[in-house]
Amino acid sequence: MKFTAEQIAGILEGEVIGNPNAEVSRLSKIEEGTDGSLTFLSNPKYQNFIYSTQASVTIVNQSFIAEGPIATTLIKVEDAYGAFSKILAFYDQVKHNKNGIEQPSFISENVKYGSDFYLGSFSYIGNNVIIGNNVKIYPNSFIGDNVAIGDNVIIFAGARIYSETVIGNFCAIHSGSIIGADGFGFAPNPDGTYTKIPQIGNVILEDYVDVGAATTIDRATMGSTIIRKGVKLDNQIQIAHNVEIGENTVIAAQTGVAGSTKIGNNCIIGGQVGIAGHITIGNNVRIQAQTGVGKNIKDGEVIQGSPAFGYNDYSKSYVHFRNLPRIVTEIEDLKKKINK
Repeated sequence: MKFTAEQIAGILEGEVIGNPNAEVSRLSKIEEGTDGSLTFLSNPKYQNFIYSTQASVTIVNQSFIAEGPIATTLIKVEDAYGAFSKILAFYDQVKHNKNGIEQPSFISENVKYGSDFYLGSFSYIGNNVIIGNNVKIYPNSFIGDNVAIGDNVIIFAGARIYSETVIGNFCAIHSGSIIGADGFGFAPNPDGTYTKIPQIGNVILEDYVDVGAATTIDRATMGSTIIRKGVKLDNQIQIAHNVEIGENTVIAAQTGVAGSTKIGNNCIIGGQVGIAGHITIGNNVRIQAQTGVGKNIKDGEVIQGSPAFGYNDYSKSYVHFRNLPRIVTEIEDLKKKINK
């Protein structure tokens, strides 16, 4: 889809300097701009590229004054970075503006879905599923029985949504994610074997939740595994049964959260963090990458290490750890002097 500089300026309430009919059909970095692309300049570090970029249209701040000849058409706005972000959101909306039901696909007879619904080919929707307005389900997706999906949800190709899952409004679930698989529940027997404990709960995703690619969220043994409003989960994360994650908490890739742990609001959790089960993590907690958390964490703590302890203490201790060979040598030298 092509847009002119004049059309883009209208969306951004900006001023065109140059050719108002310059057309763009893709986005680019300013240093990689080519004919037909739209880019932006907000960081002075990249200002030199404005004179060499081949991008057809460039969004700049109102305060920008050219110090040499420029080939690109400019759109001047109050905040170039914010304006480009707005264009990205608009582009993303247009890109995902699909409608209709592709074939082959399967929809049970008692499914209810709203307006502007899109279902990609080779997808399956089970019994008693309720789907809101403007929902996009991409090819090769599975939606199990009794699932409820709100408005403005995107489920990308190859996602699996097990039965009884509840998904709120404005959620995004990326490819390969599995929502609602059985929790890891097995009871040990005297002979060393295990008996599976039925997992009869479900998963609830509240509004504005993003689930990254190949992330798994297990259903509760009983009750619900709950991902609260505004939570952002990166790729390849494991959330176990009966976990609850508070509002606006963000978790980076390859983190694992064991069963029945409660994580508070507005937490930031780094990559490859391991969190034990049946513990409580407070609000506004910061957990550094590769940390192992095995006990309750109070509100506002910043922790690191495995097992984890206070971030400042860890940083001080790590300095000594790196100097340990030298420290040991010095101690051995002192011992020799004392013995003499």
